Amino acid sequence: MNPLPKSFGAQEFGDVELGDVRRTRRLVALADACACAPGHALPDKFHDPSGYQGALRLLRSPHVTHAAVLAPHQARTLDRAEAHTGTVLIVHDTTDLDFSGHRTLAPQLGPIGNGGGRGLLCHNSLAVDSGTGEILGLVAQQLHVRVPVGKNESRGTKRARATRESRLWTRALDEIGPAPGANRWVHVADRGADAFEFVSRLARTGERFVVRAQHDRSLGPGAKLFATARATPPVGAWELELPPTRARAGCRAQVRASLTTVTVPPPHNRKGEYPALPIRVHVVRVWEPDPGAGADPVEWLLLTSEPVTDVPGLRRVAHWYRTRWVIEEYHKGLKTGAGIERLQLDPRGALDPAIGVLSVVAVALVNLRQLASGSGGADRPAHEVVPGRWVEVLSTWRYKAPRALSAEAFVQALARLGGWIPRKQPPGWLVLWRGWTRLHAFLEFEAAIPKM
Repeated sequence: MNPLPKSFGAQEFGDVELGDVRRTRRLVALADACACAPGHALPDKFHDPSGYQGALRLLRSPHVTHAAVLAPHQARTLDRAEAHTGTVLIVHDTTDLDFSGHRTLAPQLGPIGNGGGRGLLCHNSLAVDSGTGEILGLVAQQLHVRVPVGKNESRGTKRARATRESRLWTRALDEIGPAPGANRWVHVADRGADAFEFVSRLARTGERFVVRAQHDRSLGPGAKLFATARATPPVGAWELELPPTRARAGCRAQVRASLTTVTVPPPHNRKGEYPALPIRVHVVRVWEPDPGAGADPVEWLLLTSEPVTDVPGLRRVAHWYRTRWVIEEYHKGLKTGAGIERLQLDPRGALDPAIGVLSVVAVALVNLRQLASGSGGADRPAHEVVPGRWVEVLSTWRYKAPRALSAEAFVQALARLGGWIPRKQPPGWLVLWRGWTRLHAFLEFEAAIPKM
């Protein structure tokens, strides 16, 4: 997916089915306005009241639903993923969307975080190029209202409840559908996905997967998953580049890796819907034997379908899991870049399709930011990802004369326009958003001047 094609709205929403061609035109205009002014509140995306009022009428139409808005983008993403010649990672994760300050919407929301806030759970599934980390697009998105569970609810009632939160993972698989015949898709998820219902579904249907283990499952009398993996001797070692976390900046660590294969019986306490049959999975353990004083050591216990036999295979599985951090960046893009939590729309019927539009915008924004962090942007001309006039205007501001820029140089200049001071880390969302806003102010000012 191009970070910012010349007509973003037309490319991603041009063939949406909303029952009226006028609604389609309005949605395309809304998407273009959102792409040009990410982070702004909805009224500020338009320069006249009629545009804003038209957007409100569109979003409040019963024909304009979250599913209808996302459908054309999802179809294009699946086409891109199927046509991709390399491995495509389907990366799953959930984030909270906090609308606690939106009081009129509160009855239609649920608890988030520790229960003190109100909002939605947004479960996203991204198709990602395993080689470059580029996001091909959203293949599934679910907006979920967390429902408090009664203290006396039986296990059977919990398991059958349609609003059970753990269903999000398997519903994503239903929404995506099976991998194409070549089966180059690999589902990747963090510890939140380690539910027997999800992993056994992937194993039973022959889907490829890498899921980080959260539960120290029983493997039989006296045998546990974690102890078994940790007792397996290492068969490989290499230097691994670690993504940044809240606890530490990104760094490189010397890690070791091992591989074992186990049979996992179904849990005695059945919490999901699945056949009571064991599954056989490979377990790749990646760990940091010498993290240094005071450092939190790295340890990944990865459940995978991949029959790894050598060190390159171990490194490949670890790389796939590491690539899942792109969805963390995507969630930052949703909130800081696209400003989803600043939406002030009521009722939910209007909020949900707006989330869908901004979720597609966030894909383009994250890909744009990736170009400034060594993901192929240095070798790609900027005019392939943004209109040539934008390159001319920005390069004139930066260098006092128009010049050709690489995509990486364009994004860095954009960040400089937003106040970025070059450092080792790529530009953050705030400076990119400010630079984007200022660039479009330049473009709008130029367009408003009568040609002499």
